[in-house]
Amino acid sequence: MKKYKYLSYVFLLLAVLLSDVMCAAVAYNYCNLQWGTRVAGFSAPASIAFYLGIPYVAGMLICIGAACFFHRQWRGSL
Repeated sequence: MKKYKYLSYVFLLLAVLLSDVMCAAVAYNYCNLQWGTRVAGFSAPASIAFYLGIPYVAGMLICIGAACFFHRQWRGSL
């Protein structure tokens, strides 16, 4: 069925978009924390910003799993 094919592509696209958003969010927060430790006196190191990527990675894994599921459903229906 074509709907499984399109759902597979949608979830793959969503995983790619999540990876791009993750890179932007982590980079912004890393720069902000780096500035804060040097100028504003933050006590947390800038490497804490990398923990922000954990929910994004979980979302990407879920999207990739859904894309694989729908791809198998599409291949099975041929």
